[in-house]
Amino acid sequence: MTLPTAVLKSKWIGVLLLCSFCSFAQKRENLITIDTKYGPIRMILYDQTPKHKANFLKLTKEHFYDGVLFHRVIPAFMIQGGDPKSKQATADEMLGDGDVGYTIPAEFVPELFHQRGAIGAARDNNPQKASSGCQFYIVQGKTYDDASLETQARRAGRTLTEAQKQIYKTKGGTPWLDGNYTVFGQVIDGLAAVDSIAAQPRNEANRPDTNVAMLKVTSKKMRKKKITRLYGYTFPK
Repeated sequence: MTLPTAVLKSKWIGVLLLCSFCSFAQKRENLITIDTKYGPIRMILYDQTPKHKANFLKLTKEHFYDGVLFHRVIPAFMIQGGDPKSKQATADEMLGDGDVGYTIPAEFVPELFHQRGAIGAARDNNPQKASSGCQFYIVQGKTYDDASLETQARRAGRTLTEAQKQIYKTKGGTPWLDGNYTVFGQVIDGLAAVDSIAAQPRNEANRPDTNVAMLKVTSKKMRKKKITRLYGYTFPK
């Protein structure tokens, strides 16, 4: 059976419109902004970790993170937040066990590693290395020499690429977390704010003496070219 010419044209127009929409969507990305009293922290989330990306976008849309504290800070390591209990926490309250009642399966991608500014999913000890449904950390890290990197890679049973080694040696990070915690995003602007938060005086539980809150966390769709122009981040091809 042959279709009328008008029907065929209509179908082709539909296909072309769908392709155009897909191409347009691929050229845009969610820019996440965490507003803090030390300035904004802007980051992107990786498509290679779709479960973590979708979950973070969902929580952001629900304003889950607005008012949540960075409750754990360790200089030359990371800053951690996302505990919902921290919104109403008293000054001496222990934090870190608040959650949303579910975990996210680990999404380990060799190309995504714990360089400075990496966004990682916090978790408790579990054999599946499943991530917390809401808590995350931002790597501050430190630089490493070749010998230290080789030792850590050997202990973890991992092999770092030359490009990864170079980044750990020049920009820094936390290579010993690779393969143990899911990396699902990267700070592309605002590392000075991360450094300021990591430098806060803290108690024995590494909670800042003065609360540091995520004042507001938002997501905005933006063209990838504009993100590159504004913040210098180059998206992988």
